[in-house]
Amino acid sequence: MPLPLLEFTPTSRNTRVPGFELPGDEQPRLYSTERSLSVSEKGDLIEAAYLQIFHEQQMLSFCRQTFLESQLMIGQITVREFIRGLATSDAFRRLNYEVNNNYRFTELCVQRILGRQVYSEREKLAWSIILATRGLQGFIAELIDSDEYMRHFGEHTVPYQRRRVLPQRTQGEWTFAHTARYGTDYRDQLPRPSREDPLRASGLSGSGLRLNLGSDEKRLLIVAISVVAAAALWLVLHAPAG
Repeated sequence: MPLPLLEFTPTSRNTRVPGFELPGDEQPRLYSTERSLSVSEKGDLIEAAYLQIFHEQQMLSFCRQTFLESQLMIGQITVREFIRGLATSDAFRRLNYEVNNNYRFTELCVQRILGRQVYSEREKLAWSIILATRGLQGFIAELIDSDEYMRHFGEHTVPYQRRRVLPQRTQGEWTFAHTARYGTDYRDQLPRPSREDPLRASGLSGSGLRLNLGSDEKRLLIVAISVVAAAALWLVLHAPAG
């Protein structure tokens, strides 16, 4: 029997405050199939869905789900099912799930699918338990089938970062797209950039230079060096005076 979602208390964040401001440059653009769209408009909607789920730094050719795209283009699936397909795809798993612990991954999914930041560490724990007990498919289903998702996005609207801009503020909150896709534990495993000269750090300068060449390659290298040296000497001897 699967464990139910652990209860958590929502906090007072921007997403829970009704908005009455006029749309501006920083307001999110809504993409929806509630009205009839042209082919180019459907293409823009699909691109917006990829940007929301994968973000710009993950917009790679192997991330595309062409079968889902064709189904959405001809109306066989809704936007909500398209989002579900992207979030459960092998590309999303490899780029986001496999490089994170459960806490960071659930936070990332709440941002991209529900369009808000997690309320607290307790909510992060609650979603992490769902992920651990029901797997990736069950966790994504819990988010997309939730009342919160249906209330704000429904069947036809691409998720977006909700209430990023508040009245009387010159700028909105930092977008989720500008945050790293992995947590500090994975970041700390990445190679650290060296402050030394790049060639010296790689062992390709000075006495550290080592070339693993066979006998034929060595002979060719000696011949090439000799030709270059002879050409340089000829230029020196025949250079015009003055």
